[in-house]
Amino acid sequence: MKVRGQRPVALRLMDLSYVCRDVRVDVGSRRVLDGVSFVVGRGEFVSIMGSSGVGKTTLLRTLAGLQRSVAGSTVRLEGVDVVGPPERVSLVFQDYSSSLLPWRTVARNVELPLEREVKSKAERRARVDEALEMVGLGDRGADRPFELSGGMQQRVQIARALVSRPAVVLMDEPFGAVDALTKASLEDQLLELVSLMGTTVVFVTHDMDEAVYLSDRVLVLGGAPAAVVAEVEVGCPRPRSQLSTRSSAEFLYARRSVHEAIFGCA
Repeated sequence: MKVRGQRPVALRLMDLSYVCRDVRVDVGSRRVLDGVSFVVGRGEFVSIMGSSGVGKTTLLRTLAGLQRSVAGSTVRLEGVDVVGPPERVSLVFQDYSSSLLPWRTVARNVELPLEREVKSKAERRARVDEALEMVGLGDRGADRPFELSGGMQQRVQIARALVSRPAVVLMDEPFGAVDALTKASLEDQLLELVSLMGTTVVFVTHDMDEAVYLSDRVLVLGGAPAAVVAEVEVGCPRPRSQLSTRSSAEFLYARRSVHEAIFGCA
């Protein structure tokens, strides 16, 4: 099956539901997601938006195989059912300071995903060096994470996510904790990297401008339990520019559509 511009399917969700079970007897369980279905094409950039607490991070963790959906739900990566953390999926967290190992150097942090799958130390070093060069940190491999700025630490996380050459990268508000100038720089760097590598990205954010600027499509979650209530296709051409893209008619139209979808279902 083909999707969006004749792309092969990378990720398929069919009737995905998730129930949060509380150990407290008086609370019981709560259905967070109910019947979430969508397809992501190979190399596509899709953002997930919705009000706080709607279930965006829950959805991302389920895609990553970190928690199990209810019976009857299906998550497939490249045609294979996801029943646990898939080998070809990387996850980037918002809290970069807690996601990096402080006792390891930058290079050793990036090397972590390769330690089981790549036996050759020389190949691991070469791939780590390549990943650090791609994020502009080729000369910082010997540093510890605490010696880097917040934006640099997040770039280390991105390098670690890409070093294993994953099919899909899942990102949970990765730029939410950095300043506006650093965020703009990281956004452009991310777009350049995923274009170069052909990576599929599912990106959770609260920032409508960011979602539209980065994405091919924006999916809006709404309701309780949550489902996909809107899909906005972003018509902005690539490559994108912080100035010209954000002032274009296509950008403003897509942003308005996302805004209406979110506040229409709040």
